[in-house]
Amino acid sequence: MAVPPGLPVVIVGGLHADARRAAVARLLADVPGSVVLHHDLATAAAGTVVRTIRDASGILDAGEAPLVNDCACCALREDLVPELERLRDTGGTRLAVVELWDSVEPKAMAEVVTAGGLTVTGVITAVDPALVLPYLGNGDDLADGGLAAAATDQRTVADTFARQLEYAPVLAVADSPEADDEDRELLAQLHPTARQVRIGQDLPAEPAETAGPAGPTAPAQPSGDGLTVPNPRRRALSPLAQAALAGFDVEAAAAAQHPACALLPAEADAHGVATLVWSMRRPFHPERLYAALEDLTCAAARSRGRFWLADKPDTLFHWDAAGGALCVESTGPWLASLPDAAWDMVPPVRRAAAALDWHPEHGDRCQHLVFTSPGLDRDGLERLLESCLLTDAEYAAGPDAWQRLPHAFDTLLEV
Repeated sequence: MAVPPGLPVVIVGGLHADARRAAVARLLADVPGSVVLHHDLATAAAGTVVRTIRDASGILDAGEAPLVNDCACCALREDLVPELERLRDTGGTRLAVVELWDSVEPKAMAEVVTAGGLTVTGVITAVDPALVLPYLGNGDDLADGGLAAAATDQRTVADTFARQLEYAPVLAVADSPEADDEDRELLAQLHPTARQVRIGQDLPAEPAETAGPAGPTAPAQPSGDGLTVPNPRRRALSPLAQAALAGFDVEAAAAAQHPACALLPAEADAHGVATLVWSMRRPFHPERLYAALEDLTCAAARSRGRFWLADKPDTLFHWDAAGGALCVESTGPWLASLPDAAWDMVPPVRRAAAALDWHPEHGDRCQHLVFTSPGLDRDGLERLLESCLLTDAEYAAGPDAWQRLPHAFDTLLEV
């Protein structure tokens, strides 16, 4: 596999700092001519963000970026693309590795880099399997641990870690002696579509026909489309380097996180970890669901999805819970509530997702919630969820009656 032309950029992030640094070091060792660009937001209290550029031998350059609107993450956004452009224009850099500071989320940075006209070839989150459950269960504010990216940052450790994990199509997994089968299974169920690459995985063996370190290696041959095709005698890149250069679609990645068309986990049960996928075509009673929120939030290490309230039939709500805390927000209308003329403004991926599960009466309105956790009480959780739905009599009363139900979520949605 050849390195693409131009300046390929791979983003490596994650709150598991030791695993992240190990993944970055591996990329530096595996891809000659690669450099790492890192912005240290821990210095924000002094009014600046420290920027370093290094290769496998050490630091090549260092500088500072002033805070923007008292926001360290904003300074990172302003400084990132110009520094990458400088690396590209200077030449000699084969791969730019953007190592994100602990709590910076890869989604925002991938979109910044792409909007700046550069090519993101990979997004990787580094993970220590033994730390997945402790971090998912940590409801502390980032600010309490000195990990806030701005003075107004109200994120928690759990929800930040969950988004870092679920956005990246590649997980660089540390060889952790403390991790057991339950830890590895939890990681697999939380993000079943991710490609997992062990950070310590060795380079592939050289093909037999390669002359070896002391002998000649034939140059790569140009292909018909202008890309460089690696010569079969040339030593292959490591699995982690291959993943870093595999290609990345920013728009597809964003769509995969939208509650209307997210690629959520499937049913699973292994090594003490279970995932429950709960889908229904009947709306929730707002008051009963509100009363059950604490129990539902604490029922699993991680839960997410979309849901439908009887008193707000046009609104698609997003469910996002980790660390014992729940975020509920409106994400716009259900497609079934839109006039036909408005459908042309809806992204094709959203229309396709709705068409796959369209109901003749309710359209795309549904309950689709996914709960993943060790020791999950599936039966108890299903009973609790079902108790929050409209009863047969309430359902039969019809949509006009549903909208007269108590608007129990109004206060929560205003927060």
